[in-house]
Amino acid sequence: MAEARPRRAFDPRLLEGSIVRSLFLLAIPITGANILQVAYQIVDAFWVGRLGAAAVAAVSISMPVMFVLVAAGMGFAIAGTTLIAQYTGARDHKMVDHVAAQTLLAILIVSTVLGALGYALVPWILHLLGVAPNVYANGVAFMRVIFISLPFLFLYAMVQALLRGVGEVKAPLLIVACMVLVNFTLDPILIFGKFGAPALGVMGAAIATLIAQLLASVVSMRLLFGGRYGIHVHWRDFIPDFAFVRRAFLLGYPASIEQSARGLGMTAMIFLVSGFGTVATASFGVNTNIFNVAVIPAMGLALATSTLVGQNIGADNIARAEKTAHISAALTFLVLTAFGGLCVIFAPAIVAFFVPHDGAVIAEGARIIRISAWASGFVGLQFALPAVLRAAGEMIPAMTIGLVSQWLLQLPLAYILSRPSLLGEDGLWWSIPATNVCAAIMAGAWFLKGGWKKRRLIPQTPMQIQQEEVEEQAQM
Repeated sequence: MAEARPRRAFDPRLLEGSIVRSLFLLAIPITGANILQVAYQIVDAFWVGRLGAAAVAAVSISMPVMFVLVAAGMGFAIAGTTLIAQYTGARDHKMVDHVAAQTLLAILIVSTVLGALGYALVPWILHLLGVAPNVYANGVAFMRVIFISLPFLFLYAMVQALLRGVGEVKAPLLIVACMVLVNFTLDPILIFGKFGAPALGVMGAAIATLIAQLLASVVSMRLLFGGRYGIHVHWRDFIPDFAFVRRAFLLGYPASIEQSARGLGMTAMIFLVSGFGTVATASFGVNTNIFNVAVIPAMGLALATSTLVGQNIGADNIARAEKTAHISAALTFLVLTAFGGLCVIFAPAIVAFFVPHDGAVIAEGARIIRISAWASGFVGLQFALPAVLRAAGEMIPAMTIGLVSQWLLQLPLAYILSRPSLLGEDGLWWSIPATNVCAAIMAGAWFLKGGWKKRRLIPQTPMQIQQEEVEEQAQM
């Protein structure tokens, strides 16, 4: 007897009717999950900020380093999610389950290796970055615990991505909500030593993160094995399929290179920033947290766009996929432009929320925001348009945009403009909006070129082939 599947796994509203409705049907829960994810980071930043600038700097140093190693393994995740969306559009249940299991297997192996590698290299990384002595000890402790939690982070993040690929966005929202609640409860207990627990300082924030991510990964895997949300994996699905692994690698390695290059670029940027002292490093870290808030709407719409475009490509509805891209790009530009304006107006108050007792960090952080936030709308285009390219399997263009913008634009600009004879610290901050504008222009040019509309990742169904033949005959 065939196994029952919930209808919502293949929601027909994603392939027909109002595109704006379909986008918001996906984007609102995704944005909610992203808000909670950033709230998770803000909770850490809020409590760690009470320990002073050195503690904030220790956490800030870890962020780009973690991003590099996470990015190195995310090629499989992006490849798996792209294939899931297209197979969902083609209504191929069996391949949806197979791709999900094989992607999870690959991502678990990769994250375990990266976690062990990162744990061993933490002291060397921090010495390479030239962090201040008062930041080093906390940095080592924090980063080592975070690297231990890396496999759990990969698992729960990957399950969320796979569920979004089939159009299920409410379950990931609930997973993140529970994780934030656990972290919110444990942070003050472990950082400051409440209810008999020792005061662990910065390391307490890392341990709270470890526990929350462990619980989230267990719940996430339970959902996939339960089969209630459109993907139903079994243990037999995890038998290695080396043909799929090779295919996923060939599809996903450009995304890994892109994300790793962005992470390394962030690390190099931190290296430049740390040369200006603890205040600049802490201020830049606060600005990064605010940037993470600013891009929440863009990320939500981009992920919704990727799912919607991928499913429509899988269903061979290219016209609807293209229209979706245009609408998404306009929405993300307008939403982030408005958000950036609010950040400029309330910059000092926003920074003071994170570091309330350090006037130097508040002043420097507000200056960073006011220099960079005006170009926020162009950040939105960088999310929306590459999301369309990836949904079609066009990973090389997205990779090229990331590499050029980070390594040929931002870092050289930051280095040159920050020379004492030019703008000093402000040169670092001005490199941010300049890069965002240029990268958005590149993404727009590649999208308009139109090669993504001809890319196919999955076999066509007989119905799609017949439809194409009819259309070709009609044009003759």
